[in-house]
Amino acid sequence: MRVEANHPSLSTLVGTPKEIRECLKKSHADRVLLVTLDHIKPSDFQVLAENIATVASSMFEILLERHEQETLERLVEVLLPNTLPSPRLLKDAATLMRARKAVLASGDWLSAANIANLAGLSTHNPSAQPNKWKKQGRIFAISHGGVDYFPGYGLDRDGGFHPLKALAKIIAIFAGHKDSWGMSYWFRSDSSFLGGKRPQDLLVSAPERVIEAAVDEVRDVAHG
Repeated sequence: MRVEANHPSLSTLVGTPKEIRECLKKSHADRVLLVTLDHIKPSDFQVLAENIATVASSMFEILLERHEQETLERLVEVLLPNTLPSPRLLKDAATLMRARKAVLASGDWLSAANIANLAGLSTHNPSAQPNKWKKQGRIFAISHGGVDYFPGYGLDRDGGFHPLKALAKIIAIFAGHKDSWGMSYWFRSDSSFLGGKRPQDLLVSAPERVIEAAVDEVRDVAHG
């Protein structure tokens, strides 16, 4: 565990839940603000912890100011980014948000626990097999809120809810061209190559056509 004293009246504790609990037993602080993090890489955690400590120290100093208006203005200044985002960036962010919201709201996605239940896999570590499939390139997953979600349309309902064979070929075709979110958009979008139908709707009934559509998509992107 690490303790950073950013201000005489403020310190930041960084460590595991067990380490933090032990430290708090000896603490005489009047108030405690706790931030918990799940599924984060150690390197990312280190950077985030340092940034939170810096912001917390700056905000604490500002809140100690006597004049409310000046305090408010300085607080806003600390929280605002140094440069304002461009209108194009804001538009792109709004478009991306709508696209991801549509994907998540489609009901096509399953957690590892859902798959384990459907496929009769071990419930002791439900993410083990789906994650193994993902590493093998047999299925892909989108991450939301620190949780991986797998496409239900990519599972063979008549084959024990294992990944469809065609999905691995499509993932390989899109390698280096589309990430997991990019593939999720493509699968749920109407395809002119498929006569206006969505790739995910033909993955079982016409897998070879969907594979051809993926090849065509990559060709269009390469020549776009």
